[in-house]
Amino acid sequence: MLKTGSVDIAVVGGGMVGMATAVGLARSGFKVAVVDPVQPHAPSGEPDLRVSAINRASERWLRQLGAWDYLPAERLGPYTAMAVWDKDSIGKIGFDAADLDEPNLGHIIENRAIAHALWQAAKRHNNLTIHHTKPKAVALGERDALLNLEDDTLLSARLLVAADGANSWLRQQAQVPLTFRDYGHHALVATIRCQRPHDRVARQVFLPEGPLALLPLADPHQCSIVWSCPPARAEQLAAVDARTFGQQLTAATEARLGTLSLESERATFPLTMRYARDFVRPRLALVGDAAHTIHPLAGQGVNLGLGDSQALVNLLAQAGDRDPGELRLLNRYGRARKAAAQEMLAAMDGFRWLFDGSNPVKKGVRDLGLNLVDHAMPLKKRLLSHALGLGSQSLVSWNR
Repeated sequence: MLKTGSVDIAVVGGGMVGMATAVGLARSGFKVAVVDPVQPHAPSGEPDLRVSAINRASERWLRQLGAWDYLPAERLGPYTAMAVWDKDSIGKIGFDAADLDEPNLGHIIENRAIAHALWQAAKRHNNLTIHHTKPKAVALGERDALLNLEDDTLLSARLLVAADGANSWLRQQAQVPLTFRDYGHHALVATIRCQRPHDRVARQVFLPEGPLALLPLADPHQCSIVWSCPPARAEQLAAVDARTFGQQLTAATEARLGTLSLESERATFPLTMRYARDFVRPRLALVGDAAHTIHPLAGQGVNLGLGDSQALVNLLAQAGDRDPGELRLLNRYGRARKAAAQEMLAAMDGFRWLFDGSNPVKKGVRDLGLNLVDHAMPLKKRLLSHALGLGSQSLVSWNR
């Protein structure tokens, strides 16, 4: 039997960005529905393989949403410095939270822990309902949008938010064109143990085959790694025995943390740049991976998505009684967040080109550049502030 319901805004996708958007909208007084069949479980046991480097701006947003209090302290890996270097070379640069009088540069947190915390925060809002099912049909009308769910619920909403990931069903149904490019790399992720303590320093080494990041977890001798390399190399690294993998990892990092050993399974996934041609349509807004995916080089993917979330919530909250699905209103969000995504994509492409391969001329240029920036404190502070999301134009304001 068909059930019907009416809300102001329906969010398709209850992951980190989708639920952050839903909670923010509910806090702003909107009647919100979230559609997602899977509820994340609280993290337990060993750290999950998928983690995110949550910067200061994203932390503040999660605190505003009331989700930060639901993150268990023992799963938080704050880092106070970053060390970046070019392997077998003199090029290096370091960043320290003290340079900006900040307590840290961010936290390494399991994606599952963030998602679970946001779902816990969602329970505090009576104007937010969750439908544990999938959508099966959608119609975008002039005055509202209709979402038909697999549990035979028909939802009416003035705005739909696509937060259902890189392969967004809602984006595809709305026939929003997508620009994409294969980076030609796979990312290998795993949890490792370090002989020496990581001292809350996030490290990244540029290898001829691609960047390798060591992200400090709460345990002083544990790191999460993201190793970006060509597919064949990723398959080889995933297939070798744990002892050989540890040896290769130790050599790749020049033993900066002593001997490294594997503590988890290894997983690989292809890296693809995706960019939606339109971030908004009448009655539709795209956020997070549904709008864009970038190379994990600087760990900014989730922060970019949470910036989308905050910008959309801020705009709609300040718009008062305006129709949240009106294209003229949504265009303000679309322009601002497309610009932010384009800037990040261009920066990642530039970094990838500069640090790709071992051409001696390119290597000399990047080593000189790294060392020059390392000694230019005003420029370092500006780069660091941008990476932390401090003072950035992440919000979209509404001028009545």
